[in-house]
Amino acid sequence: MAAAALASIGALGTAAVHSSAAAALATPFVREDPPTSLVADLSERKLYIKEGDSTVETFPVAVGKGSKPTPQGNYKIRKIVWNPEWIPPDQPWAKGKTPQAPGAKANPMKLVKIFFKEPDYYIHGTGEVESLGEAASHGCLRMDPDDAYRVARYLMEHGGQPQDDSWFQRVLHFRSETKTVILDHPIPMTVVD
Repeated sequence: MAAAALASIGALGTAAVHSSAAAALATPFVREDPPTSLVADLSERKLYIKEGDSTVETFPVAVGKGSKPTPQGNYKIRKIVWNPEWIPPDQPWAKGKTPQAPGAKANPMKLVKIFFKEPDYYIHGTGEVESLGEAASHGCLRMDPDDAYRVARYLMEHGGQPQDDSWFQRVLHFRSETKTVILDHPIPMTVVD
């Protein structure tokens, strides 16, 4: 009986089976976990890591001030730069400032830059932690350097670029070496007022 059924399928049935198998292999991987995202609330001066509708963690941030507001909108985080250098932008507020090498004590980026609107807007650490909760930046989101580290590491783990502890120890130990990470699965970020 089974032989007769197989015979009646014929070549067309075999092609359909192969086509179905090929389609299954070509289907992109779909995460079953709730999607990871970031929400920056400018009025609350907070950054939220979200998994679906649940808040995983909340951090205080400094936001853009006056004529340099943090841009509102929906973005994708694709790039994280560890031990970034700092080149003063061609802006009046940066006149007379000098470039700072990766890991330099005076580097205002500190340990990590998390780009949300390239090339000008990102999340980064700050040596001015007293500014957290204020409108004090030139448009970026400033964080305590330890918090920026935790956010960047979380985004790497959930954005398809997980690394073991030894990788992060090397980043922390070799502060003069910049490492750029491109996420396989960009993380959505929403900036609201």
